[in-house]
Amino acid sequence: QVQLVESGGGSVQAGGSLRLSCAASGYYDSTYSMGWFRQAPGQEREGIAAIDRNGIRSYADSVKGRFTISRDNAKNTLYLQMNSLKPEETAMYFCAADPIMWWLSVHYRYWGQGTQVTVSS
Repeated sequence: QVQLVESGGGSVQAGGSLRLSCAASGYYDSTYSMGWFRQAPGQEREGIAAIDRNGIRSYADSVKGRFTISRDNAKNTLYLQMNSLKPEETAMYFCAADPIMWWLSVHYRYWGQGTQVTVSS
């Protein structure tokens, strides 16, 4: 079993930045692929960024150029740097992990509880 715990969420004005972290523990392995997702009230969960065991990255078109996903395998930690945030990006942000790379789909096996990001105009 893998445990994932997100942190770094909070409130920020439009145009501001936040850095999210996801700490992995349990039977997590550094070869796992990982991703970031977000879900607003009444909306489907959507994939925004993913990174595989080799550091290859994929981003949703809506965040490309503004968000950066990275990982520190020595610390078993995943990061998401979010710049130029927009009010419509207010949502609960989740990290996910899986031995198989699901990229931006919602089929990951392990999920964190989420961290709230609120962007005000």
